[in-house]
Amino acid sequence: MRVPLVDLVAQQREIADEVGPRLQAVFDSAAFIGGAAVTEFEDAYARHIGVEHVVGVANGTDALELALRAAGVGVADEVIVPANTFIATVEAVSRIGAVPVLVDVDARQLLIDPVEAERAITARTKAIVPVHLFGQTAPMERLSKLSEEYGVVLVEDAAQAQGARRSGRPAGGFGIAAGTSFYPGKNLGAAGDAGAVLSNDADVAARVRTIAAHGSDRKYVHDVVGFNSRLDAVQAVVLHAKLGRLTEWNRLRRNAAARYVELLADVGGLGLPVSDPMNDDVWHLFVVQVDERDRVLAELNAAGIGAGIHYPTPVHLTGAYAHLGRGVGDFPTTEAAAQRILSLPLYPHITAHQQEYVADVLTRACRPRP
Repeated sequence: MRVPLVDLVAQQREIADEVGPRLQAVFDSAAFIGGAAVTEFEDAYARHIGVEHVVGVANGTDALELALRAAGVGVADEVIVPANTFIATVEAVSRIGAVPVLVDVDARQLLIDPVEAERAITARTKAIVPVHLFGQTAPMERLSKLSEEYGVVLVEDAAQAQGARRSGRPAGGFGIAAGTSFYPGKNLGAAGDAGAVLSNDADVAARVRTIAAHGSDRKYVHDVVGFNSRLDAVQAVVLHAKLGRLTEWNRLRRNAAARYVELLADVGGLGLPVSDPMNDDVWHLFVVQVDERDRVLAELNAAGIGAGIHYPTPVHLTGAYAHLGRGVGDFPTTEAAAQRILSLPLYPHITAHQQEYVADVLTRACRPRP
């Protein structure tokens, strides 16, 4: 049996009949940039998530950079970011000329630790960027308190949490703005690169739209230096079709996560992910922790199981961020997790039979070797 890490083909098959005619309408109108398809998706996504404004952009990294820029983050400002994240979170800070300040995560969920975040705040701190990693919402109540107490803005990285909620509030709806990614493998994925900025602040959303259109809100009138980052109509059509299925697809992800927990509950040496009781997680990834991770991963892959690692090298140990001057031992929870984390296949269309196969192979791989 082969079990992919994610099955995008099944998603495309499900939406094919709906997307085909809508794409043809875009081609017939030649409204490829902006237009009704983009506006309709932005409005629909805002309603679905529960925020006031959504601005579609070219990709998730641009979305986070634009959110930071619109929130007033600039050159030499310090921005607190969890060490356990995909490098794009930190890249967005660097591209502005701001200074990423990495902090460790909690051992239970591997999300930004508010205690560590508070310790890192200085007079130069402009923003905190909580990352809702793996489909879990970060502890926003405590971070919101820090935001108010120290006068720093919260800009959320919601790229892995489309549809996630915490105490009834949406991931991406706590801070002044949030960036999300519609990379194909996300819970809501495009047929290529795409992203969006979410905000409940009309002025912030307007600034995002201006910066993303070469600093212009009227043709050939450029009041600020911007760049080109726009959601195209083809991606908007695909995203709109998938959006109508996102609630059901997230429900299926939750069911699959619960099935894994049941199947793997008694496996020795295996650490299962823990959901915060305040969260309604959407399980973008199902990340376990295991000893001898590389050997276990190799055995899963050899058995046709597309397991992976998110992420094998912490940001501070990459060559790209060696200039930050941080080394081994600086973020012990992040570093320890990077040696043990393993992402199991999980997607809306995974079957119980496939999960049972994954669990069987993983159980055997976890048994102590003589």
